[in-house]
Amino acid sequence: MTTLNDYFQSYLTATSADSSSKQSAVVDVINTITAVGKEITELLRKGALADIHGEAGAENVQGEQQKKLDVIANNLLLEALTANKHCAGVASEELDDATPANESGELLVLFDPLDGSSNIDINMPTGTIFSILPHSNKGQAATNAEFLQKGTEQLAAGYLLYGSSAMLAFTFSEALDTNNDGVLLFSLNPTTGEFELVKKNISIDADTKEYAINASNARHWLPPMQQYINELLAGTTGPRGKNFNTRWVAAMVGDVHRILCRGGIFIYPKDTKDPNKAGKLRLMYEANPMSLLIERAGGASTDAIKRIMDYEPTNIHQRVPVVLGAKNEVEYVQKLHQQA
Repeated sequence: MTTLNDYFQSYLTATSADSSSKQSAVVDVINTITAVGKEITELLRKGALADIHGEAGAENVQGEQQKKLDVIANNLLLEALTANKHCAGVASEELDDATPANESGELLVLFDPLDGSSNIDINMPTGTIFSILPHSNKGQAATNAEFLQKGTEQLAAGYLLYGSSAMLAFTFSEALDTNNDGVLLFSLNPTTGEFELVKKNISIDADTKEYAINASNARHWLPPMQQYINELLAGTTGPRGKNFNTRWVAAMVGDVHRILCRGGIFIYPKDTKDPNKAGKLRLMYEANPMSLLIERAGGASTDAIKRIMDYEPTNIHQRVPVVLGAKNEVEYVQKLHQQA
């Protein structure tokens, strides 16, 4: 089997001299993140025996109650990444502001340390999402403002899924994808402790019969989204002429993983429940990295009207509505919203 280390060695061998430094730096940062992912995997395997269940007794910058493992995962990633010589700064869901790291570093890293942390206590899937951006002001301390780059500027993005097995999915930007391997999927071999390649060039079907949405918020959705879901619920008797199945993991990382494995559409739409929030999910360390993965696999990602990766960020914790997955389905949602 091809291990992650084997793959990266092959990848770097194929790089040109002009870009080898940047690609080596990105690879090194991904290796740092996956090393921490192994530690988180081990903690989750021990579960209650490692005293990781329950609340930490504090709120994060989002006003959300932190789980114990939220704090542990955040601290592990923060410590490891700030020690990485290529990392000029780190931004996390759990921290108000970005943390400066190595001024000589050429990369910025954003992460959600434990997406779906409400699933921890019931032994359901969780994950770590990451996004890697260039640091343009090398030699200077990284600030919040430097992280405010469009999703199209990402050099790489991915996630670690902690479920029945630990999985790693990532992709390089098209410009850095020397091997033209698109989205790659690795699985952690519990015997060897190595991530091994499962699949590359993952492709999402343009059509689907599966959708993921939290239907309990239906009364708060905008009319076009209500219309869309009602059409799906009507099945063969409705305008879509086919039956759809609902699948909802309650962790974006789990729902996106399912889409990469077997297709589908994931939706966390804009609603009227809280007028001060444009959406639930965070642009910089959830929507953008997942959008890069989905688009590189041939899918689409929008806020129901506009492409997610074209957003001009205004805050590292900015929220956006998200509609991503099967291209034809995402475009149909866009059509309904544009006609409204």
